[in-house]
Amino acid sequence: MLDEIKKEASGRMTKSLDALATGFAKVRTGRAHVSLLDQVKVSYYGNEVPLAQAATVSVQDARTLVVSPWEKSLVGAIEKAIMQSNLGLNPATSGTTIRVPLPALTEERRRDMIRIVRAEAETARVAIRNIRRDANSDMKALQKEKEISEDDEHRGQESVQKLTDKFIADVDRLLAEKETDLMEI
Repeated sequence: MLDEIKKEASGRMTKSLDALATGFAKVRTGRAHVSLLDQVKVSYYGNEVPLAQAATVSVQDARTLVVSPWEKSLVGAIEKAIMQSNLGLNPATSGTTIRVPLPALTEERRRDMIRIVRAEAETARVAIRNIRRDANSDMKALQKEKEISEDDEHRGQESVQKLTDKFIADVDRLLAEKETDLMEI
């Protein structure tokens, strides 16, 4: 039973770490990456759909994304959606191709982004600690029902704490990498 609790806690902590990595990928560093436009929604036949469902997004060079709509009639809607996305991007259309140049980041904007990623990292740490709390309370419940001994509960809590420490160290490592990435010019 303790192994099941640890396995579930580990799985949930891994999901929290994956969510953090996904969140970090969306924070723009200055290099072009197709995931930058993931949250952009386009009006497509009266429905709001993700940009990836209405066009192909690719990287032309380190500072330029290229969006190729699947239908010529979508060019204006996609350009408008990118401008209204609060990403600070100004697309340029040439025929049916939309080029999205990424402006260089200012020092102030870099600092803002670091604050954002630190807040996301803290949210991930809190989520991991909550998972630890849930696992520990599950073990306490088993011990109260006399399904495991006090020693087993104590050993289980120690192993969950080691697991928690490992995942929090991973969060800190991801945060340090992202901060370094953001401060590169």
